[in-house]
Amino acid sequence: MADAYLTAAGAYLPGQPVDNDEMAARLGSDGTGAAWRRRVLAANGIRTRHYALDERGEPTMLNEELAAEAVRRALKHRDLPLESLRMLAAGTTQGDLLVPGFASMVHGRLGGTELELLAAGGVCASSMAALTAAVRAVRLGEHDNAVVVGSELVSRSLRQRRYGGGRPDFDAEFLRWTLSDGAGAVVVEPAPRSDGLSLRVDWTHLVSHAHQYPVCMSAGGAGGRSWLELPDAAEADREGMLRLRQDVRALPRLFQLGLREFVQLVRQGRFRPGDVDHVLCHYSAEHFRGEIFDLLRGADLLIPEERWFTNLHTRGNTGAASIFVMLEEAWHGGRFRPGDRILLIVPESGRFSFAFAHLTCVGAAPTGRTAPIVTRSPLGEPDTADTDTVRWTVMELARVWSDFERRVRQTPLVSRIDAGTATVDDYRALLLHLRQQVVEGGRWISRAASNFSAELFDLRSAAIRHAAEEHRDFRLLEQDFCALGGDLDEIRHGRKNLGSEALSAYMFHQASQPDPVDLLGAMFIIEGLGAALAADWAARLREQLDLGEDQTRFLRYHGSADDEHFAELARMLRSDIVDRARAERIVRTAEVVARLYAWQLAEVTG
Repeated sequence: MADAYLTAAGAYLPGQPVDNDEMAARLGSDGTGAAWRRRVLAANGIRTRHYALDERGEPTMLNEELAAEAVRRALKHRDLPLESLRMLAAGTTQGDLLVPGFASMVHGRLGGTELELLAAGGVCASSMAALTAAVRAVRLGEHDNAVVVGSELVSRSLRQRRYGGGRPDFDAEFLRWTLSDGAGAVVVEPAPRSDGLSLRVDWTHLVSHAHQYPVCMSAGGAGGRSWLELPDAAEADREGMLRLRQDVRALPRLFQLGLREFVQLVRQGRFRPGDVDHVLCHYSAEHFRGEIFDLLRGADLLIPEERWFTNLHTRGNTGAASIFVMLEEAWHGGRFRPGDRILLIVPESGRFSFAFAHLTCVGAAPTGRTAPIVTRSPLGEPDTADTDTVRWTVMELARVWSDFERRVRQTPLVSRIDAGTATVDDYRALLLHLRQQVVEGGRWISRAASNFSAELFDLRSAAIRHAAEEHRDFRLLEQDFCALGGDLDEIRHGRKNLGSEALSAYMFHQASQPDPVDLLGAMFIIEGLGAALAADWAARLREQLDLGEDQTRFLRYHGSADDEHFAELARMLRSDIVDRARAERIVRTAEVVARLYAWQLAEVTG
């Protein structure tokens, strides 16, 4: 039987990211809902999500439109004309219409030509069921391509106007503050693409335990009755039968059962945990991530946490779309390299179903020396003594670091350093561009120190010490530049590049805020780069360019001094200074600084 490959992915998330305050404004919330909202958000860790609703809470799109846009983006990624498509498989929890099927509506929205259609029902695992059907059709030779889409537009059912009357219902409110809108799609073909990476589908595994367990997530019924038994839909709506509900108390059993499936797959030899390079697991709340890790750790089957990827915190829980939205971001973000093994996991709470898929990344390996794709965060892993807040912070910063290092290593200059092809001009350009940002480091650290209140005296003292240690760093950088044959006036009067301008402006803005605790996130990136990468760059450049010690002092100094600075930073991040609200600010600032720093390096040309 032929192989099947995922050759492209696309995702569509409607509108701009909506934060927690704006979410409440768009969906609406009464007093009881507000209390439950705070409780649910504290558990799920979602900071932003997307809704196909305008500021007044009115729908702006149909679910079929979300799905069609994700399909178009996947086809564009593959450079595949719509007219060449042979099969469309779609999964969703709730389509726009009761009849006809969702796949038919997406096909009608797309246009194109005649297609085989498959509409997979269910909840979160419906998209994986659609994927399995498409993979089998391609493997059997029935089609030379297929596209699979998972899509959800749930927000219109979560608005407050649908929740008025009746008695309070936490099982319904839980999903109001958990679910959001989006679509993701993948292209399936019998051969890998010749112009980029592909993901070979090694196997899929779908199983239902509905014969053993009652309904856990549902809409359209209550107490064994269907809404169709009532006189009309209006009465069903008044009784709350059309609301989505989640039996939260039953969810721990879902993960226990999921562990059993995981263990069976390992025992069957389908995969070995130690061989998996990336895990993309759909779960609805950060709280459940901890439960999953505890279960795997107890079974001695834990895949290291730094290998797990999620975008739940920034993309939200998009149900059937989630696994493809995750896959698209990880793929396009440069997470995968040839030979990497990827495990997809989707537990579905509807009536306890599970979907797994194992993928292997294939494609032409990059030339030259390649760096590891997922490296250890400078903070390491959570300790057993860490609080839940510290544990969350450490894991979130590990995610940010992983993305940051990938972006840095993909910049032309760092790629040449890694590959052993950097030139003296490259190195001089690096120093010239870094100097314009480094010279201002002591200034924004000093400004931050002046804005800490007495409550955070320890942070103020640490900032003052740090500023005193680093305000002359740029002198070392200038000396290295001149030792390489550069002109002192040139480096002193060089312009900031676009990334440096943006990074500097952001740092001064954040440092000017009251109690700028979030700058710990900035220091995590900046000091982390020095501690984790600077010494390696210095060693490689010395070897490649036959440099002397007087030409790499700045990088070598930061490779050693930043270890001490980072140890102090780690102590502060694990102190009681950092509560959950501050932790979220720290992670957000780390994300912004990581993007801006990578942009700064991308602008460096030799």
